[in-house]
Amino acid sequence: AVLVESLLVLGVVLSVHAVVWDRFSWCALALALQAFYAQFKWDRLLQQGGAVFQFRGAANSGLLPASMVMPLLGVVMKERCRAAGIVYFERLGVVVASTGMLLALFLSVLAVGITKPVPTNTCILTGVAGSVIIYTMKHSLTVSEVIEVLEVLLIFVYLSMILLYLLPRCFTPGEALLVLGGVSFVLNQLIKRSLNVVEGRGDPIDFFLLVAVIGVVLLGLFFTVLFTFMDSSTWISSMFFHMMTAVLGLGVIMPWLYRLIQRNPLFWLLQFLFQTQTRLYLLVYWTFLAASACGVVFYQNAKRSSESKKHQASTITRKYFHFIVVATYVPGLIYDRQLLYVAAVLCLAVFVFLEYVRYFRIKPFGQTLRHLLSLFLDERDSGPLILTHIYLLLGMSLPVWLFPRSCAPKGSLSGAGALVPYSGVLAVGVGDTIASVFGSTMGEIKWPGTKKTFEGTMTAIFAQIIAVALILIFDSSVNLNSSYAWILASVSLVSLLEAYTTQIDNLLLPLYLQIMLMA
Repeated sequence: AVLVESLLVLGVVLSVHAVVWDRFSWCALALALQAFYAQFKWDRLLQQGGAVFQFRGAANSGLLPASMVMPLLGVVMKERCRAAGIVYFERLGVVVASTGMLLALFLSVLAVGITKPVPTNTCILTGVAGSVIIYTMKHSLTVSEVIEVLEVLLIFVYLSMILLYLLPRCFTPGEALLVLGGVSFVLNQLIKRSLNVVEGRGDPIDFFLLVAVIGVVLLGLFFTVLFTFMDSSTWISSMFFHMMTAVLGLGVIMPWLYRLIQRNPLFWLLQFLFQTQTRLYLLVYWTFLAASACGVVFYQNAKRSSESKKHQASTITRKYFHFIVVATYVPGLIYDRQLLYVAAVLCLAVFVFLEYVRYFRIKPFGQTLRHLLSLFLDERDSGPLILTHIYLLLGMSLPVWLFPRSCAPKGSLSGAGALVPYSGVLAVGVGDTIASVFGSTMGEIKWPGTKKTFEGTMTAIFAQIIAVALILIFDSSVNLNSSYAWILASVSLVSLLEAYTTQIDNLLLPLYLQIMLMA
């Protein structure tokens, strides 16, 4: 299974660089080769319990698929923005690609360093890949961009040491690379933009995303350190939690956002949300769907009898939420993508805050949330945090957040790139959901080495093709320019990756589909 997963990732790398071949292509191929070898070192360390930190069990290290996400995303962003003549975002793509390569190389070197005896072949491959990457960076980056890449690496190292110690069994090495690497890059971007504020430059919704992500991460770090010294489940601690959340929100996050957007953040947000009648209709519709999701949670818990306390929700039951999320995102993508962008940021902040309340058992809702959400746990929620629903939100939102709006002349890229904002809907909302439902109910032929079925994968591919046809009918901004063969190949590769990966598919699949469609 690991070998097939690696071959599929290599297929994505070769497909992208068959279209976009430049000096970074050699780096990507060298990185993929050495990550393939280093992945097996990580897998052995995880099996022997010698991986320094406690990583999520029942999964391989996932180093290769995670290592290629940021480099490939940076490369395709660079090419799209160069074609549009947007130099700033072209250079940002170069920085993203270089940062991703350096972070992946660091994780590989770490695996090689703690493996005993020292693996000679892997050391040589890592050295060659590192030399190629550093040589390319030397001839591609300016001095300020090199410093920026090294800053992200430094933040990543410290953030990994802190969070992997505080949150055991929540991530595999690959998931840690994706999540913590992304947070490190966002933090560095926020610091950089805060120090170089130019009035009228930059989109407020981009600043809103940066501040919200870093705000909730800093909030979690603060309370994690604080509650190591006091009991978090008492009323006094709970009151202190709510009070300090208000103080940090109003005293740190709001002024920080005010400095970036040069206006009152609350007034800007209210004006933005209720700017048009369409936005008002969408907000009412989304409120109804949120209430429906809460209704599903309460109904499933009401069905749980006292004799079956260990009963867990079925796969089909958990996929209800995927259908609700699809129903949430599709109207937003068609009618108002900026509103969807901001609403997804707000929803992420609420989800993370509620997870803090559940994790720290903050009164009055902490224990209730623990009871309600325990029904929906699966083998991927083996650590102290429940992250599956947050990964689902991220998987649907990342294609919207990472869509290079400035490099799309009419708000939409040409060809297959027009489907980029729909990557989460196609890969997770449609593909993963249909594969799970049909695979678990009608699947008989299993893919070698996995529990996933051939019928589930084929049905998922077919469902995504139908979804693309429906998008073409209902979204007039999408113009594929006869790039149907590339879309079919992209959907098929990502669906096969879903069948073989043991990583969090809600997070990984939309990113790979976005990369393929942007290429």
